[in-house]
Amino acid sequence: MADFEIEKSFLDRGCRFIAGVDEVGRGALFGPVVAVSVIFPPAWIAGKHPEWLPQTKDSKLVAPKKRGELAKCIRAGAESIGVGFSTNVEIDQNNIYWASLEAMRRAVERMPLRPDAVLVDGFEIRDFPYMQKAIRGGDKKSYSIAAASIVAKVLRDRMMERYGRIYAGYSLGKNKGYGTREHYRALEELGPTSFHRRTFRLQSDKKLF
Repeated sequence: MADFEIEKSFLDRGCRFIAGVDEVGRGALFGPVVAVSVIFPPAWIAGKHPEWLPQTKDSKLVAPKKRGELAKCIRAGAESIGVGFSTNVEIDQNNIYWASLEAMRRAVERMPLRPDAVLVDGFEIRDFPYMQKAIRGGDKKSYSIAAASIVAKVLRDRMMERYGRIYAGYSLGKNKGYGTREHYRALEELGPTSFHRRTFRLQSDKKLF
């Protein structure tokens, strides 16, 4: 269950603005990695948070409709939010590990408010000018990271729905760019688009038909 215990430890050290950052889309075959950074009001961390906040958790554990509702609440209540992307071209040119960290770096750098500390889901961001703490499974432990996960998931899912209207036949609105049976079948029949990740396995190792 996520909470503010990690954030509170940074408040106790004199930090005021503590960001949580997470990314989504790492395992997809199509499109960018999307990262979001969220800073909640210090008063929320101290205990005066809204009633909806305890519903904030790892985005994969939240139903789509509820994710959308929570994303609106998070955007309305946050002190600051930043969004960062790494494109499929960057993923292919570098690697998905680099792209995930770079998207998170960009999300933090694009926040209007400079954080005093950053809680990063997963691994530390190299050559990062902010105090940071890397937390494995952070979206299950920190409200700030979980909120970033939710907003990033909603944003990327909506991007995939728009791409799905442009690139008909790949079921992107349904699979959100991940390697489902239908997606692999479409790749077999139609080939990859310019937004597919060419360094990923674009052929299923399972029988499609």
